[in-house]
Amino acid sequence: MTRVLRRVNRIALALAGLLLLVGGGAVLAAGLDLPVPSWWPWSGPDDVLLTRSQRQHWRDGSWWWPVVIAVLGVVVLLALWWLIAQFRRARLREVLVDSGDGEEAVLRGRALEHVLEADAAAQEGVARARVALTGRRTAPRTRVALLLEPYASPAAALTTLSAQALGNARTSAGLSALPTEARLRAVKHRARRVT
Repeated sequence: MTRVLRRVNRIALALAGLLLLVGGGAVLAAGLDLPVPSWWPWSGPDDVLLTRSQRQHWRDGSWWWPVVIAVLGVVVLLALWWLIAQFRRARLREVLVDSGDGEEAVLRGRALEHVLEADAAAQEGVARARVALTGRRTAPRTRVALLLEPYASPAAALTTLSAQALGNARTSAGLSALPTEARLRAVKHRARRVT
């Protein structure tokens, strides 16, 4: 999903950029009274984009406004889909586990996330943990968000996370590697008053 989204983003941005560059350049050339091709709709600075007859040509047709509204509605829906897709990251539903007998077992992604969350939250100094599994079925990745207690050491929390929670997950799922992005935050607390 993320690869497809990246490709769609690149193609959409490239097309929009090309369209804006060509259109802006053409309007600038016509506005500066530079030579433009004979087939170009604008030939000089006094030219208008649409003449009055062109603007009012379809206005009286009963089909005109429903078509305009439908097209604009589709454009808005596509823009909303694109915007929502930017913030949504696909979660991995299952992980393939090598069972050792030549066959592969399937481990539910949510189950692995819950176990990782429980192991990470059980660490000393961790108030809460959130885990999201991404990547491919054969090469999963994790995103871990740890909420640390005020007294916790971030370095110790990362070391314990890597050695225990992620180590157990790699071993139990038979993975050679489990790339992880960890984000740490501290619990908001009041400063202690010293007397």
